[in-house]
This record gives sequence, C-alpha cells and structure tokens, in this order.
Amino acid sequence: MSNVTAKEDILSLLHKVKTGELAPEQAVGLLRTEPFSDLGYAKVDHHRALRQGVGEVIFGSGKTPEQVAGIISSLSKNGARNILVTRISQQTADFITKSNIALIYHPIPQLGIAMPCEERPKAGSIIVASGGTSDMAVCEEAALTAETLGNQVTRLYDVGVAGLHRLLARLEIINEARVIIAVAGMEGALPSVIGGLVSCPVIAVPTSIGYGANFAGLSALLCMLNSCASGVSVVNIDNGFGAGYIASRINQMKGV
Repeated sequence: MSNVTAKEDILSLLHKVKTGELAPEQAVGLLRTEPFSDLGYAKVDHHRALRQGVGEVIFGSGKTPEQVAGIISSLSKNGARNILVTRISQQTADFITKSNIALIYHPIPQLGIAMPCEERPKAGSIIVASGGTSDMAVCEEAALTAETLGNQVTRLYDVGVAGLHRLLARLEIINEARVIIAVAGMEGALPSVIGGLVSCPVIAVPTSIGYGANFAGLSALLCMLNSCASGVSVVNIDNGFGAGYIASRINQMKGV
C-alpha cells in the first residue's frame, strides 16, 4: 500500500483494520511515514505528532515572514493547533497576524504560539530556574515551550550562586519537581548546585550572558559539561526550546 496522504486515505486505512484486511501494526507503520506538503522552500511534516507525540515546531530565524506564515497555514490546514514558532521578530509576528493567522507573541523570548486553542490540563511539575534576570529570554523560551506542550511550569528567576540563600529559600518547591531546567550564563554554576540538592533530572542550559572570557556562553557550557553533580544533562547555548522540549518528554513519561 502507498503512503497515507489524505484524510480519505486514513479513513480507508482504519476501515481495513476494522475488517481485518490490515493488521494494526501495519497501519501504524504506514501512518508513521508521509504525508508532507512541499512548499518549495519547506517540506512541512504533517505526521510528526503521530511519530513523536508533538507536531512540527517552526524555527523562525533565517526565514522570511512570508515563509513562516506559509508554513503555519499549511500546518493549520491539516488540523495543527498550538503551533510553536521560535526566534521570530516583532516584524514577523505582525506580518503573521496581518495575514489573518491567530498568534500569541511573547517578545522577550521572541516566541509565538500560532492557532492557539483552549488550554488542556497541565501535567506534572517542571521548574525553570535562572541564574540572573539577564537569562530571562532563554528561560521564557523553555517555560513557554513546556507549557504549550501541556506541562505545569514554575518559574524561579534570579536565584544564582551569587546569592545562594535565594535558591535555598525555595527548597520545598524545588524538591517537588519532576524535572528542573537550570539556566545560567557567566560561569554556569547553577545546574551543579541544583543537581546536588535534588533527586530529579536537571537540564542545564548555558547562556551567552557574561563578560569577555565567557566567550558567548562557551565557558558556561564547558562548566556544565564538567559538572560533578550526577543527573545533570546539558543542551546547547541559549537553547531554551530544546530544554523545554526534553523536559516535557521526561515529565510526561509514564511512571514518573
């Protein structure tokens, strides 16, 4: 059987499963492949949610406003909602809304949620902690990503090691978390400190915040990679989206 490419194909596939012509495992195998829409400048994946549990996320940096709007339109025509659009400017956000596409735009992390729908109940407990207020853009990208994917998020901002008592004052909340995202620039020590206090996974996010020898986040990245606290993993510099995404997966695992 060829790839499943339309609603009618899916209904036909389900009918064959019902009548016994096709095994459920075979149907799942077919549904895991195409369809995608070829827009010329992008091949939009309409079955990503089926394969991965989360639909396609649009990385806006480097794309024109017209391209971003076109990808959103293609996804929405196939039923996608709460479409995450990362790293877009206010100009791009304005273009999208002027194109009659519903969009909630958050200027600090430069993140949009297109075709928003009613909020579903939030699961578990993810904490996003920051070393300083200057890290807020990355923190918000992580927090909003996790919230959009259906997670309960608590923000603990400006609790870095320069004033450790600020973090220790929130130990009760920290110990209830299923996952903690620790965001820090400068020397990047916060994840190691948190990792030594909790039993849950800690996702470290180095940021490009810091003075010259910070090397645009490289020093924080190396510090986090060399953490002596067990249970700390590290994503790329300023990658709040990546941290929020993997935190969601951990938080929503069965049995966690």
